[in-house]
Amino acid sequence: MSNRKLKMGMIGGGPGSFIGAVHRISAAMDGMIELAAGAFSSSPEKSAETGKELFLPATRVYGSYDEMFEKEKQLPEADRIDFVAIVTPNHVHFDPTKKALENGFHVVLDKPMTFNYEEAKTLNKIIEETGLLFCLTHTYTGYPMVKEARHLIASGVLGEIRKVYVEYPQGWLWTSLEKTDYKQAIWRTDPSKSGIANCMGDIGTHAFNLAEYVSGLKLTKLCADLNIVVEGRTLDDDGAVLLKFDNGASGVLMATQIATGAENNIKIRVFGDKAGLEWEQDNANTLIVRHPEAPDQVYRTGGNIPYLSSWSMENLRTPGGHPEGYLEAFANLYRNFARCLYARKNGETPKKEWEDFPGAEDGLRGMAFVEHVVKSGKSNEKWTKFEL
Repeated sequence: MSNRKLKMGMIGGGPGSFIGAVHRISAAMDGMIELAAGAFSSSPEKSAETGKELFLPATRVYGSYDEMFEKEKQLPEADRIDFVAIVTPNHVHFDPTKKALENGFHVVLDKPMTFNYEEAKTLNKIIEETGLLFCLTHTYTGYPMVKEARHLIASGVLGEIRKVYVEYPQGWLWTSLEKTDYKQAIWRTDPSKSGIANCMGDIGTHAFNLAEYVSGLKLTKLCADLNIVVEGRTLDDDGAVLLKFDNGASGVLMATQIATGAENNIKIRVFGDKAGLEWEQDNANTLIVRHPEAPDQVYRTGGNIPYLSSWSMENLRTPGGHPEGYLEAFANLYRNFARCLYARKNGETPKKEWEDFPGAEDGLRGMAFVEHVVKSGKSNEKWTKFEL
């Protein structure tokens, strides 16, 4: 098994898809994975068109994911796909993931996990029952300095965590972009495709996942304020959430898509009783640790830096001074997933650092977060208990 690439099948990612190209580039970055097959659109014609553009054999380009699963299963093990990457809108996450797992294929799924929380609970059970590998692409956990931040907190450098601030400001939906032919805006603002939330489901789940991942804490209750700022929308485009964690710490989460002029600078700050730290995507190579009675410490990415932990070193790609960006962070998820899949096929035990990618629990908690945030936003009660 170790002398050939893992074969990936893709569902979605056809004409007009942004995230499909991101998955393909990231999966291919380390030479461990090759795109071997796909059902790229609900339209067989568009799927065939995409397959041709990607230079795939016509026999490995399918008109539906049902057809792909059925025909790929009939191929010899060395030829068939090893796993499936699912890059469809939210309402087409559950069924292909369920069927992929039931047909014996491992899965990489774009977030959020499902259309609603009930689907997430069902899918979580299927993942547990099949025992197959499942990765949910919460991209920002793949950054080396995010992993370093998590390690420092887990090592006690910050002491007892007291406060978590996480924010994700975007401005791309500051006007009614969904009234144009812009596909990404159309489906995200449509409740039949996006689910019960737009902003909180799309980027709020990223901020929530980052807060729990870095701090090592679990949310216990929340208080949300959701807004529809652009007239005519039926789903939120802005919101803020007060957070309470299992150690008693409090937090604030902000996610918005109407911050005019803002891009994608997701940022997290965590404060303990010994020190604090902060990281932001606009300066992704840098992690700042602040001490009350000493100068700030600036951690930087780069090969052979002796003060960095194995958790970040396993995810470094470039020499110091060269930016490690979004695609590299995304690729780190795929590389760790691939390493674990190789280990499984070869009967080996993967390194703990390789197993550090988002999975089913992250997906389930993310969908529970969306449901509780919407519930809280509609309620007159101050706090909503966070339960799975």
